[in-house]
Order: sequence, then structure tokens, then C-alpha cells
Amino acid sequence: MAVKVSIVTVVYNGAAWLPATFDSIFSQTFTSYEYLVIDGNSTDGTLELIHSNASRITRWISEPDKGLYDAMNKGLAMAKGEYILFMNAGDTFFSSTVLEKIFMQAPADADILYGETMMIDEQGKELGTRSQCTPHRLPAQMRWTDFRFGMVVCHQSILIRSSLAPAFDIAHPYCADIDWIIASLKKSTRVYQAPVIISRYLKGGLSDKRLKQSLRDRFSVLSSHFGWLPTVLAHMWISIRAVWFYKIKPLFS
Repeated sequence: MAVKVSIVTVVYNGAAWLPATFDSIFSQTFTSYEYLVIDGNSTDGTLELIHSNASRITRWISEPDKGLYDAMNKGLAMAKGEYILFMNAGDTFFSSTVLEKIFMQAPADADILYGETMMIDEQGKELGTRSQCTPHRLPAQMRWTDFRFGMVVCHQSILIRSSLAPAFDIAHPYCADIDWIIASLKKSTRVYQAPVIISRYLKGGLSDKRLKQSLRDRFSVLSSHFGWLPTVLAHMWISIRAVWFYKIKPLFS
């Protein structure tokens, strides 16, 4: 039987977070998946965790890479599933039945499947969905033009048909995932929003830790798709919206 989903975990020195990701994936009631682990030559005990779970991992590699998106490209190249989903170290599915629920309801010809994300802190505390915790609302019918004001869906909560998914552009070290999703949406015919929370996302990723570099990279990505002037105007609105959401709105709550 053909594999429905390739789940890819990219990790580097993530021994503290990898067990939760493993448990989340291995507990899925949906079984038509392969599991690929791409390790960046970790030195902290990550390899020992991979070895101890090797019987439940379809394929894995451990070698130096050129950054997060280079490692994710290795996962893309290895994937044989109809859809691909990245669930990196520290990220987890929202429940053990997520994939089963998605594929029970999703149209067979969907090119892209997406859903909501629950944000968590390093202690695992739920902070609210991404639509609740950020100014970015999950669109009811997602189109590539929805990204003109930035990322509207987490890559942990989107499954893309492998035949449509391009390689990540490693020239964008912080925001290649935005470019990747936009490029996939441009090629897609049918996009389906799953009525479930798909993943838990651990705040504090690469983009959060290096905010200035991430903002510059995001501007470059969005300019390449929407043009320079529209992106300047969009970022003016992004700034106003952020001030309202994080500073002014709480005063009235």
C-alpha cells in the first residue's frame, strides 16, 4: 500500500525535546506514514535516542548540514509519501488521532491540507492557538496571497502533496518556510482546511531568537512574490497591527 504521509523531524542537539516529538508521532492511530529523522551530527545524546527508537523510524541520517532548511531539503529528498509534513524536535501533534481525523474528512484530490496550531511554552503549557496568540488569523480558504502580511500557518500544521513541494531556498535562512508554502500554494488546485488543531508549536524557534535577521529575510521573501512597494506598504500595516495587538489591545481586555 502506498505511504500516505512522510513525517520528517529535523533535529540538532535536541535530546531534551525529541522524546515528546517521538511519543507524539509513534502514538498516532493513523498508520499509513513513514517517519524520517534528519540529525545535524548532534553531540548531546540525540543519537542515542534515535538508536533506541530505530525500529520505529523508517530512515534516519546524522551528518553536518548547512542549516535548518538544508536539513529539511534532505528530508524532502528522502520522502516517498503522498504528502509531506515537518514535525521538528520539540513540536508535537495535538492529539493521537489528528492524522486519522484529517484523512477521514479530507477530499482525496486535495493538494494541501492545513489546520490550526496550539502554541506552547518550554514547560509545555498551552498558550492558545496561533490565531489567538498572534495577529495572524488562519484563513478559512487559504491562498498564496494571504501571505502578503506574513506567515498565516505554521509549517507543523500543513501537509503538502510531495509532487508539488519545491526544495527550500537556503538563501533564506530564517523564512524559507514562507517561501516554500507560497510556492506550493501557487501550484495547488485544491486546498482544504482541516477542522482540527493539528500541532503544538514550541515558541522560541530560530526566527524568534534572531528577530531582526528574520524580519529582513521575511521582507526579502515577500518582495520576491508581491513586489517591493506592496511589501513596504504591507510591512507598514504589519507594524501598526503588531502595536495594536500586543500593546494597545491588552489595555482594553
